[in-house]
Amino acid sequence: MPPLVPLVRRGSLADLPYDNARQDPEAPLFSRKDADGQWYDVTAARFAADVHAVAKGLIAHGLRPGDRLALMARTTYEWTLVDFAAWAAGLVTVPVYPTSSAFQTRWILQDSGAAACVVEDPEQARLVSAERRQLPGLAHLWVLDAGAVDQLRRAGSRVADEAVTARRGLLTPETLATLIYTSGTTGRPKGCALTHANFFAEVDNAVRLLHPVFVSESKEPAATLLFLPLSHVFGRMVSVGCVRARVRVGHAPSVEGDELLTDLAGFRPTFLLAIPYVLEKVFNTARATAERGGKAAAFDRAARIARRYGQQATPSLPLRAARALYDPLVYRRIRNALGGRVKYVICGGSPLGARLAEFFAGAGVEVFEGYGLTETTAASTVTPPQRPRTGTVGWPLPGTAVRIADDGEVWLKGGHVFAGYWDAQRGVALPYTDDGWFPTGDLGSLDADGYLRITGRKKDIIITSAGKNVAPAPLEDWLRAHPLVAQCLVLGDDRPYVSALVTLDHEGLTHWRRMRHKDHLALWELARDAELLAAIQRAVDDANRLVSRAESIRAFRVLTAEFSETSGHLTPSLKLKRRAVLRDFAREIEEMYGPGAEQALRRSGGSGPNGS
Repeated sequence: MPPLVPLVRRGSLADLPYDNARQDPEAPLFSRKDADGQWYDVTAARFAADVHAVAKGLIAHGLRPGDRLALMARTTYEWTLVDFAAWAAGLVTVPVYPTSSAFQTRWILQDSGAAACVVEDPEQARLVSAERRQLPGLAHLWVLDAGAVDQLRRAGSRVADEAVTARRGLLTPETLATLIYTSGTTGRPKGCALTHANFFAEVDNAVRLLHPVFVSESKEPAATLLFLPLSHVFGRMVSVGCVRARVRVGHAPSVEGDELLTDLAGFRPTFLLAIPYVLEKVFNTARATAERGGKAAAFDRAARIARRYGQQATPSLPLRAARALYDPLVYRRIRNALGGRVKYVICGGSPLGARLAEFFAGAGVEVFEGYGLTETTAASTVTPPQRPRTGTVGWPLPGTAVRIADDGEVWLKGGHVFAGYWDAQRGVALPYTDDGWFPTGDLGSLDADGYLRITGRKKDIIITSAGKNVAPAPLEDWLRAHPLVAQCLVLGDDRPYVSALVTLDHEGLTHWRRMRHKDHLALWELARDAELLAAIQRAVDDANRLVSRAESIRAFRVLTAEFSETSGHLTPSLKLKRRAVLRDFAREIEEMYGPGAEQALRRSGGSGPNGS
């Protein structure tokens, strides 16, 4: 698809704060919370001054153009400030997830050759300090909670303004902007080298395509509250896009339910970026609240009407009337949970699923679902405005070409595709291909109208002992949407049938226990409870409708353990580390395929729950 905007031929992302300050100095670019929890604005002029002062501080400490600066913090104003200040000083930023282990952090700092590191709090500082002996190139460590920004300001006060101007002048669109490391689901993380041109190609086309999102067509100026990690390319891309489009941004460092709800209510964004997990939580919480109030049946009727409404380009008069009836009772409460003014959600990270997309559309929140990778500076496809097609991840982003290889793998090409993977020994990015096409490792298909459907990961494809190829992703995504399910791993490679490991969602399980007066049961007892297993079985049966019988889940095991980042079973972006799960739960897996298991399944009609 041709780009909507011309390629940027000069300059860099470092120029954006200065351009904004010159063109509209009083524009509110950010909002921050004071000690009393009240939001106040940061203008374009103020942000540019902050960026300039911190950039001078980085230069004062001897950091040279091209040096790598690692940034380990939650989603805050300071994160974005240091990011742009590092660019203004000619540096390359290296995000590190704030939840990373000592090993993960050391690996990224070593591989990137980071000369400096900014962390959020003393605990992270201790983690990095404990690894300093193995990081001889790390010359500086600053702590945001200990006043790092003010320290850099003071250090930079003796540096001439022209020094920053000169550093910015060295940057071109092709200059390396950041190294973002992959989540490492199948091995050590790899550094994706993204240039300033990659970000421009991505955000300029996304802002133009999603014009109603970034440029409000109502009296309410566009604004968003960022709560996803800025360490992830998705959050980072939207952050840069908002600075580019002068959209007011707030930051929410905590994604805990009550704190995030308070921030949403106080900030009142007009759009959000989210992963499916967030929208699943909003829906499941609303449904649980209705059930506690004895209104579950009414909520379910409202949900069905919303989905029907969301499916139709031109809803009938009776359907519009039914939706209007339930708007104050259900849909408005959904919108209020998101702050009350949200009209759009940009959703990525994994497939959302048609049910939720249709529900939110019917409830008055349009969801733009996208697909992309770290290597593609986030989105490569996105739902086109006014032309959604549920079950797909939309059209190619303008400026992006998509093709499907003979084996079903999705290949991408465009200005947003990265320069290559970082080679630590050479200190450069190695090109990934000779012809500009990037093989994603994902499997998919394009329909006659150019919509892309993702069916799974190439490496995750299960081949049963009968030779049947099974893509686990659709089954896993469907099951994870159930309020009782936290995570799900579908397996069956070289096995006679497909099975699944299921972990329980804490909030969903708490509600389920309360409604059924089973608070007295221990977790191990619940994992074997017949009523709970029957509820999971119904969810499995629903998921199995997506596939043929040979691909269906024939057995499952409910685990009392959790798949988490701490346990080593999830990446920081909540992707399953399949190898780790298969290794650590080998006993439970063998029990689903042990002697007599297949005969028992045949006697039970072909599927059966198990508890652990």
